[in-house]
Amino acid sequence: MSAEAPRAEKRVTLGRIAGVYGIKGWVKLVSSTRPLEAILRYPRWWISRPGSQDGYEARQLEGRIHGAGLVAQISNPDGTPVEDRDSAARLVGLEIAVPRSALPPAGPNEVYLMDLVGMTVKSIEGEGLGTVESVTSNGAQDVLVLRDAAALDETGAPLRRLIPFVRGPIIESVSLDRNEIVAHWQPDW
Repeated sequence: MSAEAPRAEKRVTLGRIAGVYGIKGWVKLVSSTRPLEAILRYPRWWISRPGSQDGYEARQLEGRIHGAGLVAQISNPDGTPVEDRDSAARLVGLEIAVPRSALPPAGPNEVYLMDLVGMTVKSIEGEGLGTVESVTSNGAQDVLVLRDAAALDETGAPLRRLIPFVRGPIIESVSLDRNEIVAHWQPDW
């Protein structure tokens, strides 16, 4: 087992370790995958502090749905199982990531939200609206967070726009090839 993931390959955060479960080293998970349990499909996880490139590759030894959440047992950096509550407690708050290449291909008319980051967004009239800085959710739908360097806010900083990522009524098209999103949106909204 590798102690380090290749630095050249982008890793995608799929969740985090939220707590301990029982006394035998199992952990509670918070998953950002859809469906929730899809995180359990990946046998190897990169475990690290949020925003850090340091960490270690862990094997997911067992995992399952438990109530409304998920629990799992994973390995230590040396490949041995985490087997006690104290060791599991040291993992709480760490992120779970996988290499981007481990994700299945997106289906027809589907896109991974992370692939939208960095794309240029234009109105249907061709006016620039900004670049996708991140994608968040308001509970009802995903929301593109744009940064428009061509427009300044009242403090003189690049303007930020929030555009609901709703295909059809708001998002006209997404082209990964052209690195472009076309939206039914206006710069002054």
